Formats: sequence, C-alpha cells, structure tokens
Amino acid sequence: MAAAAALEAVAPLGTLWGLVQDFVMGQQEGPADQVAADVKSGSYTVLQVVEALGSSLENPEPRTRARGIQLLSQVLLQCHSLLLEKEVVHLILFYENRLKDHHLVIPSVLQGLRALSLCVTLPPGLAVSVLKAIFQEVHVQPPNDPHGIQREDLILSLRAVLASTPRFAEFLLPLLIEKVDSEILSAKLDSLQTLNACCAVYGQKELKDFLPSLWASIRREVFQTASERVEAEGLAALNSLTACLSRSVLRADAEDLLDSFLSNILQDCRHHLCEPDMKLVWPSAKLLQAAAGASARACDHVTSNVLPLLLEQFHKHSQSNQRRTILEMILGFLKLQQKWSYEDKDERPLSGFKDQLCSLMFMALTDPNTQLQLVGIRTLTVLGAQPDLLSSGDLELAVGHLYRLSFLEEDSQSWVAALEASGTLATLYPMAFSSHLVPRLAEDLCTEESDLARADGPTRCSRHPRCLQALSAISTHPSIVKETLPLLLQHLCQMNRGSVSPGTSEVIAVCQSLQQVAENCQRDPESCWYFHQTAVPCLLALVVQASAPEKEHSVLKKVLLEDEVLATMASVIATATTHLSPDLASQSVAHIVPLFLDGNISFLPENSFSGRFQPFQDGSSGQRRLVALLMAFVCSLPRNVEIPQLNRLMGELLELSCCQSCPFSSTAAAKCFAGLLNKHPAGQQLDEFLQLAVDKVEAGLSSGPCRSQAFTLLLWVTKALVLRYHPLSSCLTERLMGLLSDPELGPAAADGFSLLMSDCTDVLTRAGHAEVRIMFRQRFFTDNVPALVRGFHAAPQDVKPNYLKGLSHVLNRLPKPVLLPELPTLLSLLLEALSCPDSVVQLSTLSCLQPLLLEAPQVMSLHVDTLITKFLNLSASPSMAVRIAALQCMHALTRLPTPVLLPYKPQVIRALAKPLDDKKRLVRKEAVSARGEWFLLGSPGS
Repeated sequence: MAAAAALEAVAPLGTLWGLVQDFVMGQQEGPADQVAADVKSGSYTVLQVVEALGSSLENPEPRTRARGIQLLSQVLLQCHSLLLEKEVVHLILFYENRLKDHHLVIPSVLQGLRALSLCVTLPPGLAVSVLKAIFQEVHVQPPNDPHGIQREDLILSLRAVLASTPRFAEFLLPLLIEKVDSEILSAKLDSLQTLNACCAVYGQKELKDFLPSLWASIRREVFQTASERVEAEGLAALNSLTACLSRSVLRADAEDLLDSFLSNILQDCRHHLCEPDMKLVWPSAKLLQAAAGASARACDHVTSNVLPLLLEQFHKHSQSNQRRTILEMILGFLKLQQKWSYEDKDERPLSGFKDQLCSLMFMALTDPNTQLQLVGIRTLTVLGAQPDLLSSGDLELAVGHLYRLSFLEEDSQSWVAALEASGTLATLYPMAFSSHLVPRLAEDLCTEESDLARADGPTRCSRHPRCLQALSAISTHPSIVKETLPLLLQHLCQMNRGSVSPGTSEVIAVCQSLQQVAENCQRDPESCWYFHQTAVPCLLALVVQASAPEKEHSVLKKVLLEDEVLATMASVIATATTHLSPDLASQSVAHIVPLFLDGNISFLPENSFSGRFQPFQDGSSGQRRLVALLMAFVCSLPRNVEIPQLNRLMGELLELSCCQSCPFSSTAAAKCFAGLLNKHPAGQQLDEFLQLAVDKVEAGLSSGPCRSQAFTLLLWVTKALVLRYHPLSSCLTERLMGLLSDPELGPAAADGFSLLMSDCTDVLTRAGHAEVRIMFRQRFFTDNVPALVRGFHAAPQDVKPNYLKGLSHVLNRLPKPVLLPELPTLLSLLLEALSCPDSVVQLSTLSCLQPLLLEAPQVMSLHVDTLITKFLNLSASPSMAVRIAALQCMHALTRLPTPVLLPYKPQVIRALAKPLDDKKRLVRKEAVSARGEWFLLGSPGS
C-alpha cells in the first residue's frame, strides 16, 4: 500500500516533467494553462515547477533558458495569489539573479517579476530591491526592434511608471538632477519632462530635500542653455514644482516650503532685473513668471515683490527700448493675474499699484517709439480685463489715446493694434466708448460728408477709411451696435447727396465695415436679428432705387450696381442671415422673396420708388443684377425654413440662369438655384426641379447663343449634388467630362473641375447650412479620375490639355493621404501636364507636386531627371506665379535622397543662376533660397 501511494504521488511530477521538457524543447506550445491548473488543484507546487525546469534553466543555450523562464512566468501570472511569503522571497531572489542573464532571457524575467509584484504576500522592501535590480541590470537596445517599439515608447512607458507613486521620489530625483546636469541634450529634455510629470503626483514631503538642487539645475538651464526646447521644458518643470508646493496641505506647525522656495527664486533673480546692461533680465523674468503662473498664492508672492522693482526700473531708464523691455516684463505678470479670481477686489496685488501702472501705460501710449506704443496698447487691454481696475477717468483718457492712435499715427502697426484693443475693451466698457468715442467718430463722418461736396482728388476722405474701421471695430457690444450701425447706414445713404459722389472703393469700404459688424453680431442672437432687420432692408432699398430704369442716374447709383459692390453687399446679407433662428428667418423670408417675385416694396425704408421692381419679368438689366442679393439671402437660410412660392422662384431662377443679356445675373441665378437644390429634402419635388434643370441644360448646350450660360448652370447644379452625394451627380459629371472635347466649352469644362473640388465662399457653404459631406472630394476622386484618365488617352491631341487641366485641378485639391497610394499610376500624367502650354495647368500641377516631393520622396526619386528638366524650364515661364512655383519645387527637390540628386548638382546650380537676375523680387527670393539648398547638397552636416 505504501509503495502504491508513493507511485501515485510521483506520477503527477512525472507528467509535469514531461510537459516542461516538451515545451522547452519546442515540441509543445502553451502548456502553461495546464500546469497552472494542476498547481491550483494542488497536484504540485510552484517550487516543484521550478525544480522540473531545473535542467532547462541551467542549459547553456540562451533560447532554452528563455523558454523555461517564459513557462514559469506564465504560470506565476495565473497562480500568484497561491504563493506563500517564503516562496515569493525565493522566487524574487531567483528572478533578480536572472536579470544578469542573456538579453533573450530578460523579457521573460520581467514578465515574472510583474507577476510577483501582484502578490499580496510581497514582503516590505522587496519592491525597492526589484527596482534597483532592474535599473542596474537591464540595458535597453529600440533601433532594429521587430515589434516597432521606438525610443519614445520606452521613455513614455518608464515615465508613467516613475510618476505613478511618490515612493519612487527618493530614487528618481537624484537621477533626474544628474541627467539635467549632463551635457546630453536628449537626457536634459527627458529628465525635465519626467520631473514635470512626477510633480503631478509627488508632494512637499518627497520634494523637500531636493528643492535646492532642482532649482539650481533649472536656473542654470534657463540662464545658460543654447536650446530653446530645454529652456521651455525647464520653465515648465519650475511651474510644476511650484504648483506641487502650492497645493500641499500644511499643518499649523509645518514649514511653508512654497514661501521658502519662492524666496530662493526671488533672491537669485531679482538682482538681474536691476542690472544696467539688462543682460539676464529676460531669463530672470521668465523664471519668475513660470513660478508665478503656478498658483494664485505664488502669483501674489512673486508679483508683490517684483512689480515695485520693475516700476522703479522703468523710471530709471530713459531710452524707449529699455522701457519697452521692462513694460513687456510687467505685462507678463499682469497677464498671470488674469488666471486667478479674487472675491475681494482689494485683495488683488495689482490694486496697490493701480495708479503707477496706469501712469506707465499712458507714458508708453504717448511715446514716439512705435514698439513701446504697441506694448502700451497691449498693457491697456490687459489692465482693462481686470475688473474695476480702471476708473472712469482712466477709461476716458484711454479712449482718447486709442482715438488718437487710430487716426494720427502713420505707422500701420499702431493703429491696427489700437483697433483691436478698442474692440476688446468696448465689449467690457460699452458706456465709455458710447460716450467718448462714438460721438467723435460720428462727427468725423459728418465732416467727411460735407467735405465730399467741396473736395476732389486723392486728398479727400483721408480719414474716411480709418473712421469706418474704428466704428466697426468697436461694434462688439449690443448697445454700441445700436449706435454704430445706423451711423454706417446713414453714411452710405448720404454719400449720394453731394455733387461729387464717391468711387467704388469708398462704397466697398463702407460695406466691409458693415460686414465686420455683422460678424461681430453673430455672437449674440439679439444683435444678429437687430443687424438683419436694420441693415438688410436698408441695403435692398438703396440698390432697388439705384436699379430703377431712370434716364439720369447719379454716380452712386451706377456704383451700387457694379459687380464688386454687389458681391460685397451680398456677403453682408449672407453674414447677417446665417445665424438667424428659424422663426426669425421665416419672418424675413416672407418679405424678401415677395420683393423679388412680386415687386412688393412695402417693407423697405423710404419706399418712394418710381417704376416697378420686377427683376424676373420685364425688369432692366440693373434689376436683374440684384438677384445676387437674393442668392445671398436664401442660400444662407437654415434648411428648415420654408421659402414661400418656391416652385415659382425656382422656375424664375432657371429661366434667368440661361439668359444671355447679363452674365453676372445669369451666374447669380444659377448659383441661387443650385444652393436651393442642395438644401432641398429628397422627394418628388426635388426630382421635378432636377428634371427641369437637366432639360434646360440640354436645350441650352445643344446650340444657340446660351451655351455658356447653360454650361454654368450645369456646373453649379453638379456641384450642389456632388456635395450631398445625390445619385444624379454621377450622370451630370459624365456630361461635364463629355464637354472636355468640345471645341468651344472644353477649356471652361476643365476649369470647372476646380470649382467642383473647391470650397465656395458665397453659396454651398457649411456656414450657410448647405449639405456638404465631409469626404466628397475623396468620393469624387474615386468615382471620376479613372474616367478622366481613360478620356485623356482616347482624346484627340488638340483636346488632351483639357483632360490634363481637369485632372490637375482634382489632384491639387485632394487630401494628400488619399493621393499618395495612387501616385505611381498618376505621376506620368502629372509630368505630362507640366508640358501643357496653359499656365493654369502648369501652376495647378506644380502646386500638386511640391508637397508630394516632401511626402513621397521614394516615388518621386524615380522621375528625378524629368522633374529637374521640367522645373528648370518652367522657371523661365512668362508667368511670374509659375516661375515662383517652379523654383519652390526645385527647392523641395532637395528633400529627395542625396545620392539621387548629386549627379545633377552642377547643372542645377548653373541653371538657377539665371532667375537670380529676374526682374521680380519674389522670383529672385525663391531662386536664392533654392540655389542655396542645392549648394549645400552633400556637404557635411547638411
């Protein structure tokens, strides 16, 4: 009986030994699950598994040892909860010793240590022992790693471990200080970034003993570094250190480490702020601002100590450049104060320096030095953002300075900055600007209007553009908009009352100011509706009156009907419409559509018009041109707004789109029709509209004088359907491709592909609520480029350029990740397009090829001889834009592998000498840049 029991006890061990040996010798895969199950069932212990592995663990072949430890580690991952404390100690000692083994063994050893780290019976102190062993023994080698693990992956993974618990602080921080103090740039960066990450977890207790050394290392890197990256990481680490000290909870009897740490920083930096040569003033300021930006407490401490010193230094220095430097430093501390809120305004550190700061700011604003003025304007903006810091007297004085800078200074930087500051501050202090600036601007406009009748030539209206810009810039608050918008509209209306009317540019300037006001109003629904119901009827009234078929027209009336003016007005109307709520938009559409369909002018101001307004019936050409404004309105409405008399409107637009008398009107009608099609929900009505459009296009394209207008309609309808993935879009695109071979419309059809792939600015825009699918370009490419390529190969020689132009437009606007996989098959056509005599084709193709030289160097290298020849030929093109693009491509060629380019280097350098003498400065600039890169090609360090 005893012998039988002994045999039964030995039998499982024999099975274990067989499993282990088969796995180690590679004859069986994955026995770990079975071994682990046997351990859990009590058939044998983990230490018996180690004994069974004994011969393999001593095997001289590293791969065999690695497989043995791999099996043991996999078992431990499943059975770690069964281990006793004594077993854990023995296994950890075993694994620590194996860390010295061959590098093939190390991954399995680390896996086993990970399993043991999960044991609840892990004795105290062994975790530290394991970490020391890992850091001491494990040496990582990432370049030929078959798994694609990069150095950065290892850094981030290790950093996550080191920053996971404060217990690592005593071991890690000395190493980080050592690495920061080394001469290796990458070690400095990695260490500072790791310190930054650890500060989110560590506390005062862990950092206390290392603060002096950490500060010394960071200070040195900022004061002496030759690398901006190291400086930036050092400042970020200082900010994190200060933040860590700021958030720690202190006992009543504990030392405030934040206070002592900041005191050390102030002691080491503040004296540099007072040095006459100001050599280390900026590094000191950056360090102080990095610390101050960590918390409200740190900000108060640093600011209250530094501001008096800087204010004193400002008065000590008399030169504008030195004052500008000091004021910029003060501005940095002022910006930091904006990060923190204070319940009691008197608690803010800036409250005690309010008068001195305002004095410095006004001194800067009145200084003749432009750069100091700019800093003064920025300081005013930041001070104004601090609640209750500027008094009413300060604000009145500040508004006066902004007014003066906006009109009296010649330097563009100052008045542009003054306009920006005015817009920001007007939002915060609308009453100050309404009281002190708007009346002065209104007076200036009245003066300009009276001068308009007496003056002529280029000297008149010298202040006019800036006055308009100032009015629109401050229209950032609803109460101000209600004052400035009537002024701008009144000015536009009264420009017609003098004996000398303004030119196109002056009318456009007013419309551009209205455009900016409309954009500002989009932030507030109430202001948006106020602008719309005030400005849109006024603009429509002006142009409707100007379009009346009278014998005599004023100059202004003629100007109002010019293409550029109507386009600018259309932009104003579109901007004023896009953000309307559906309810308000419905109110507006109920007036504007009947105006164009029925001539109902009752809602327009000053509606005493002679004659009728019938743009779609027997109206004059001037009236038909106003369809561009209807387009801007209806194509900017939300999709769920119902348009009255839609069937009639679509029919009128369709008829006008093929009218030959006025290309501007017919194009506007076609775009309006397409914009409405794009938004219309699918269904029978949409199908009917599409059928009408197709019939109209086919009838117009067949013959007669309206072929060009019918083509334009086809193009815009196609785009409307392409954007929304409508099934009919493929049929219309095929029709467009068929026109590439048309002798008359072929070139226009080729350019049409540019329109199909581009983002529009007036209709069919996402901002105007059009249905625009995200990947419409990719889909268009996939569906149509193969047909374009086939058409090119089958086309007669005289129309092949049309196919190349269309293809070039498609590829030029395609996202590069989509194009790169298709590049090998399309590159030959792109190279052929460079030989096309059409400069538009050349420019489009060059724009397409330049990024490909950077993103697909291996493919492009196969054609380097052809590329160099064609680029050099085009660098002598009659078109300046083509010359510039060709030289930019020659520059980009230098990114190809150097061995491929070196044989061409002498030839290219000689050829690039010619454009150095080009008559255009921009061409010469590109030639110098490209030739310089070719000179450096192959040189050491390039």
